[in-house]
Amino acid sequence: MANGLLINYDYCTGCHSCEVACKKSHDIPLGKWGIKLTQIGPFEVEQGKWEWDYVPVPTDLCDLCEERVAEGRDPSCVHHCLAFCMEYGPLEDLAKRAAELGKKTTIFVP
Repeated sequence: MANGLLINYDYCTGCHSCEVACKKSHDIPLGKWGIKLTQIGPFEVEQGKWEWDYVPVPTDLCDLCEERVAEGRDPSCVHHCLAFCMEYGPLEDLAKRAAELGKKTTIFVP
């Protein structure tokens, strides 16, 4: 069964820990990322209600830390996420989890 990365960006605080952990773990050079934090907003959805999200987006350099995972550890971004908004596991389990969490979740499959 294939594995993936669930990102619940409703709780992402924009701390960049995932980016830093990935760069350090894979020795990724300046100007490149294995996972890149993007910012959406701020913009006003309706009077007095604002939308402002941070969304970690895995890039083509992401291999879900296959070496770490082979050792039984979580990918570096999951391990270092301060908001605990990332989960790694079988796609079937992640799909069920995403359904439980509702909106603002995404699943990455390399």
